[in-house]
Amino acid sequence: MAALGLGFLTSSLRRHGWSSVAFNLFILALGVQWAILLDGFLSQFPPGKLVIKLSSIRLATMSAMSVLISAGAVLGKVNLVQLVVMVLVELTAFVTMRMVSRNVFSTEDHTNMMCIHVFAAYFGLTVAWCLPKPLPEGMEEKERTATSPSLSAMLGTLFLWMFWPSFNSALLRNSIERRDAVFNTYYALAVSVVTSISVSSLAHPRGKINMTYMHNAMLAGGVAVGASCHLISSPWLAMVLGLVAGLISIGGAKCLPVCFNRVLGIHDSCGVHYTFGLPGLLGEITYIALMMHQAVWANAILYQVLLNAGQFSLAVAMGLASGLLTGLLLSLKIWKGPHAAKYFDDQAFWEFPHLAVGF
Repeated sequence: MAALGLGFLTSSLRRHGWSSVAFNLFILALGVQWAILLDGFLSQFPPGKLVIKLSSIRLATMSAMSVLISAGAVLGKVNLVQLVVMVLVELTAFVTMRMVSRNVFSTEDHTNMMCIHVFAAYFGLTVAWCLPKPLPEGMEEKERTATSPSLSAMLGTLFLWMFWPSFNSALLRNSIERRDAVFNTYYALAVSVVTSISVSSLAHPRGKINMTYMHNAMLAGGVAVGASCHLISSPWLAMVLGLVAGLISIGGAKCLPVCFNRVLGIHDSCGVHYTFGLPGLLGEITYIALMMHQAVWANAILYQVLLNAGQFSLAVAMGLASGLLTGLLLSLKIWKGPHAAKYFDDQAFWEFPHLAVGF
């Protein structure tokens, strides 16, 4: 799911397809190894002993997806050395955030992991804000999508769409909760697909469908329902979440780029804010509301609100702070990052034999 889904999801740029797929695989392979070590060192194992089980690999793979999401905001603007630094810093911050949330706010592994969308999206956006901005000349042509790369990105989207219910239910221990998580995630994803196609067509003057909007909005329902997928008892609530998430995703993709690019100076390469950030915010707010509803019957509503709000605020704050630190590190010249004129171009990283002189 992580390698094929997120790898191809970010491959829509017409001149950056090779780097998108290969760099994502590199990030995943390195990130899983580093996350296993971090989970082992920060867990309550006997001193000097690192216990690795099958569940350790599963948890490490899910943690490594945070870097894959964040990388979508900076792909085409960093080299492999900079990505190594990003993997090490972001995973350290994310695993630390999970451990602090579990020990301080007494939240479960599932709840901590579902903060991955908000944490990773705003980490990536902060890093993108710190990097040199793309040059306006020629960037539109490089960022334009083509038919074949868009089809590859749709393949990644479909793969993620099929396996997202298993991602949302992977860390739940109760069999009934896992069943509800799978059902509710599917309902939300199904409505997101209908919403993305319908709204994309309605937003176009000639009623045509925008493939980029579909890439952004098809997964929005699964992201939004992630934190509360095991708490939702009625399908209609999951479907409403999928509808609202799809609308927010397409609305953000249509209206926010001007604000981000020109006002804030943030260039989001693959639209992670619209696919993961905004739906993730909706999902966390929904989770807090559902926990408040449950706490009303237990007469502990204020305590529950403080716990959930604190855990959510910690995820956002650590994402922004660690993203700022990483962005400042990646801006140093010692990494020899690509020049702004070489952004979104595979030729900056790959050998092309057919372009050699005399070929």
